[in-house]
Amino acid sequence: MAQQAYMTETAGGGSGPERRGARLRRLWGRLAASWRGDPRIWRRGILTAAVAVLLAVVMLAHAYIPNAVGNLGSLTETFLPWLGLLVPALLVAALVRRSATALIAVLLPAVVWLNLFGGLLTDKAAAGGDLTVATHNVNADNADPAGTARAVAASGADVVALEELTAAAVPTYEKALESTYRYHSVQGTVGLWSKYPLSGVRAVDIKLGWTRAMRAAVATPAGQVAVYVAHLPSVRVKLEAGFTARQRDKSADALGEAIADEPLTRVVLLGDLNGTMNDRALNAVTSQLRSTQGAAGHGFGFSWPASFPMARIDQILVRGVEPESSWSLPQTGSDHLPLAARVRVATSGS
Repeated sequence: MAQQAYMTETAGGGSGPERRGARLRRLWGRLAASWRGDPRIWRRGILTAAVAVLLAVVMLAHAYIPNAVGNLGSLTETFLPWLGLLVPALLVAALVRRSATALIAVLLPAVVWLNLFGGLLTDKAAAGGDLTVATHNVNADNADPAGTARAVAASGADVVALEELTAAAVPTYEKALESTYRYHSVQGTVGLWSKYPLSGVRAVDIKLGWTRAMRAAVATPAGQVAVYVAHLPSVRVKLEAGFTARQRDKSADALGEAIADEPLTRVVLLGDLNGTMNDRALNAVTSQLRSTQGAAGHGFGFSWPASFPMARIDQILVRGVEPESSWSLPQTGSDHLPLAARVRVATSGS
């Protein structure tokens, strides 16, 4: 009787997962058999295959896309990670077309994308570090500057950089942050708040005619760190002009020169650069510094627009200090997300 009950219970092929596995194997077997018997399997899907190869070439050789017409190269590099979304679409098209040629071709952009961005998918954060920094473009039209300031301070940052400050809102930010940060300086539309003393504070000329960048030496317990705060000019995408970024590019070059002339070995750059690490136009800056997100973050760390982040145009970049972790903070009243990172100032070379 017990034997009969056992046989009744297991009739039908075993447990649920096992039955599903068997069904999938049978389905794959039937699919493979139908494809093997299809004489046009290699001739169909040539267009899909061509698009896949073109996509792989664009991602692999993006640095060679010229900027002469509408800064097309920089525009492509700004949204380069999103080109990976075309890979599953091409895969579906290859399967629908039952094209072996297209399936093989789709492997090319998939491999290129993983080579470029696969490392960002892993969590590289580590415990430790002796300095926490944060940066936030607070938005000139922010309706809640006090709440925004408190939210950034709640991150536990030792040093906070704010960009897009208006003269009317500065007193509100100062009042909201004064209990946490004893030292601060505002230069034009950017400001720096610190738990540690500041010295050598000055505006940095980024060729705009008004101040949107500054530098200060922060006396951390582990040693002095030169902290730069910058808000590079905005870029626009226009139908008649393409990706307009000439002033941004000029300011990036000037900022890069200032950082290259920095006498301190430890440097942290905080700010809204209106460009990504992939954008060649920021090479004057990015060639000298490491991204904390790339070195010690998890994911892409997109910061703009806050409602649906599509690009990391806000940056925390370092030199002479070791990134330990990097993350995005919760949304505030701004159209940008605030960013934070923890770094180790007391490195072995100190």
